[in-house]
Amino acid sequence: MKNILVPVDFSEPSANALEVAAAIAKLKGAGITVIHMLGLSESVVTKYRTQEFEEARYYMMLARKRFKTFLDKPYLKGVKTHQIVQNYKIFSELNNVAKEQHSDLIVMGSHGSSGLTEFFVGSNTEKVVRTSDIPVMVIKARNPDFEIKTILFGCDFKDESILAYKNVKEFANYFSAGLQLIYINTPYYKFTSSRALEEQIKTFFFKSGEEEQEVIIYNDYSVEQGLMNYGKQGDYSLLAIPTHGRKRLSHLLLGSIAEDVANRANLPVLTLKI
Repeated sequence: MKNILVPVDFSEPSANALEVAAAIAKLKGAGITVIHMLGLSESVVTKYRTQEFEEARYYMMLARKRFKTFLDKPYLKGVKTHQIVQNYKIFSELNNVAKEQHSDLIVMGSHGSSGLTEFFVGSNTEKVVRTSDIPVMVIKARNPDFEIKTILFGCDFKDESILAYKNVKEFANYFSAGLQLIYINTPYYKFTSSRALEEQIKTFFFKSGEEEQEVIIYNDYSVEQGLMNYGKQGDYSLLAIPTHGRKRLSHLLLGSIAEDVANRANLPVLTLKI
């Protein structure tokens, strides 16, 4: 891991994400690129020598000054950081920045579904998750002692999830972490009998070319509730979920009706592109 991209709005949640990113960076000797998106209107940015242009320049300068205080943290000592302030408005642009900075991971904070009105609130978290080609780790709360020990991976054990499974397994091995697989069986969405599920899981491992491992079968009213309820029972560092990157999270996670697992889960959430 060479570089970690951290989008920030100078809020407490983005500071929590930065602290987690710093812990990972120190562990793996990686650098951190911190980016702030202004999101100003193009008409404001392109008007030269006008009040609007001066206002836009003011906000750019203010953001750069805020970085000085925001990055003055003990946990960043010894970590190489690079700051970017740009007028990005479309969240898919973060994916381009990640490629330009050779980032291997995006770590971002989430206010949750009813947080502040700045960037990376609610559905904006989903936009980053949906458009990113690299894994995205969403942090909900401060975790000063963050360490990846055990990952809970929610999977539907369909062919399209094989790549995500291989990626999360590689991610776990990279951090020398344990990996627990779980399938959430619900009464409302494509309920699967035990026998059929056993065959589905067996076929999944055969097609993946991977050795079979234990899979927890957990029953709940929705996939979202099941993952969060089971996640509370164990000492897990991360909840990992696959994403198609096509639509909202309601269509990404195991066919679930859940719309915002990444925002609602108490555990840090790692999303991996299928």
